[in-house]
Amino acid sequence: MNSRLRGVFAPVLTPFKEGLEPDVERFIAHCRWLISQQVNLAIFGTNSESASLSVDERIAMTDAILQADIPAERLMPGTGGCSITDAIRLTRHAVDSGASGVLMLPPFYFKGVSDEGLFAYYAEVIERVASDRLKIYLYHIPQLTQVPITLNLIAMLRTRYPDTVVGAKDSSGNWDNTRAMLEHFAKDGFDVFPASESLLSRALPLGATGCISATVNVNPAGIQAVYEGWNGPQGRVLQAKADVIRNIFQATAMIPAMKRVVAEFSKQPSWRVVRPPLCALSDAAAGDLLRMLAEAGFDMPGYPKI
Repeated sequence: MNSRLRGVFAPVLTPFKEGLEPDVERFIAHCRWLISQQVNLAIFGTNSESASLSVDERIAMTDAILQADIPAERLMPGTGGCSITDAIRLTRHAVDSGASGVLMLPPFYFKGVSDEGLFAYYAEVIERVASDRLKIYLYHIPQLTQVPITLNLIAMLRTRYPDTVVGAKDSSGNWDNTRAMLEHFAKDGFDVFPASESLLSRALPLGATGCISATVNVNPAGIQAVYEGWNGPQGRVLQAKADVIRNIFQATAMIPAMKRVVAEFSKQPSWRVVRPPLCALSDAAAGDLLRMLAEAGFDMPGYPKI
C-alpha cells in the first residue's frame, strides 16, 4: 500500500443470488462498470451489506475481483469489525493483496467504550499486521455503531502511528464534525472523505480528499464530475444535479433502492435481493422511485446487462 487514495469511491453494492449467496459474476461486472466511470471501490462498506457477510466471503470476493483484473490500487476494502482477529485477518489480506488502504469501523458491539479502549483495538491490529504498507482510514458512522471516532482518538492514533492512520470517512451527516476533522487534521496530511457528494463543494476547499458515497454506485459519472469541476464555471450546476439524485435515493431505504434501480437498468431481477434483516423495496415504492428518477433525467449509461 504505497499510493495515497484520492477522489470518489463507491461503497460497492453486493449482489446476491436468490439463495442469498454472493453473486460473484455480477459483483465483478458492477466493479468493472464503476472503474470505467473513473471512480474507485470501497468494497465491503455499509452499503455493501458487509455486516451481513462472513470473513471468508469477503476474502473470496476480493480474490475474485483481483483475478478479474480489477486494479488493487483502486481498492479501499472495509476490514473493521467487532472481532479483533477478524479485523486482523481482513486487514492483512488487504495488505497482501496490494490494496492502497483499508476502511476500518471501530468494534461496535460494546457501547460507551473509551478512546483508550478504541486506541488499543486499532493499535493491536496495526502491531499484528506489522506492515509499513498498511494505510488505515477510520470509519466514523456513529448513528449505526454508536461508537464514535472522536477528534481525540484521531489525535492519539496520529501521534503513535502517523504513517499508518492516514485518513477517515465521516458518515455522521454532521457538517460541523466533518469541518472539525478537516480543520484539525487536513493540514497535517490526514485525508478526510465525507460520506455524501452533497458536501463536496463545501469540503474540498477545506482540504477534503474526495468522498465515499452510497450513490456513487448509481451516479458515478455525475459525482465524479462534481469532484473534478466543483470550482469551475459549471461547479454549482454539477453539484445541484448530483444533489437531486442523492435526495431522491436518501428519501427511501437506500440499499434496497439502489439495488432495485440496478435491477431495472441491468434487466436482472436478482439484483433486488438483499440479505435479511434488510427487505427488498416494495413494488409501490420502487414505482415512485423510478418515476422520480426519470423526471430527474437519471441514467446509468453503459451498465452491463448481466
